[in-house]
Amino acid sequence: MPRRWLPDHVTQYRDRHGKARYRFRRKGYKTHHFKAQPGTEEFREELAAAKQAKVTAGSNAPLPFTYDALVTSFYRTAKWQEMRASSRKTYGSIIERFRAKNGSKDVRRVQIATIDALLSGMAETPAAANNLRKTLKRLHRHAIKLGWRTDNPVDATDGFKPGKGWHCWTEEEIARYEQYWPLGTKERLAFALLLYTALRRSDMVTIGRQHRQGDELVLKHQKNDSDTIIPIAPALAAALDAMPPSQMTYLQTEFGKPFTSNGFGNWFRDRCDKVGLTHCSSHGLRKAMSRRLAESGATVLEGRAITGHKTDKEFLHYAEKADKRTLARAGMGKVVANPIGERNGEP
Repeated sequence: MPRRWLPDHVTQYRDRHGKARYRFRRKGYKTHHFKAQPGTEEFREELAAAKQAKVTAGSNAPLPFTYDALVTSFYRTAKWQEMRASSRKTYGSIIERFRAKNGSKDVRRVQIATIDALLSGMAETPAAANNLRKTLKRLHRHAIKLGWRTDNPVDATDGFKPGKGWHCWTEEEIARYEQYWPLGTKERLAFALLLYTALRRSDMVTIGRQHRQGDELVLKHQKNDSDTIIPIAPALAAALDAMPPSQMTYLQTEFGKPFTSNGFGNWFRDRCDKVGLTHCSSHGLRKAMSRRLAESGATVLEGRAITGHKTDKEFLHYAEKADKRTLARAGMGKVVANPIGERNGEP
């Protein structure tokens, strides 16, 4: 059943339970059934991913054994279809940029040196190079499954050492922001939510009163599908209670609508600039909470329970800015309080 307010090639239908569903159908593309509702950021991400899943045929079909053909086949796999829309959007952008320059090349004849030269040319953007390397690994693994290759040429290449990444806020910068934006402002609420939940901005913009249960916030990390229940810190409680309880979603635009992830990022960037914290960002507050957790003596598992990191390695990477002197004093204090010799009954 078509609806004028729906995007092109998107139609509404009723499933066997009578519930309204939406699907993307266009000649030459794989049909996609939406999980999100129209008008949401998640729906737009699914639509963008669906538009990438082009399946051409006939005279327009990609030549066999080319990267065009490999990508087309890869988009049909169950693994690709099971990815979250946001992940398909991210990886799809990387794939399409690569395909635009290399689509006509024969996958069977690509040498290790060619892949290595491509990645080496991205030395100034190590994170982007590593993302491309990871994506090409997946593509060539699919080529092996198709019988086009017996090896993965990306395996022999080297990844880049990760850069410093987002700046981790210092305690002085945190205090400076709080002094500039007092309780009762949207700027202070956004800051407190970012710091005391350690959520990514894509998750943080969805938080509302429905997530607050007593003195806890029941949250979800969409990126790795992990749930977390966070006690509401006094500073966060003060920021929440200072705002009028008239809206369901805590953070809204000037038009009374929830922020999109990118829209919030731009808005918060501007608020940091007003304080003179031009090198600070929303993601840097996620790092700051990881640092605070490490300095407080929290175990890795305790830290991960708050940040939602899936592995110890991921959490420790974020917590590496913890003050070494603070950690050393805490560690030595434990040794002094419970010396090994006395614990073993030695004099």
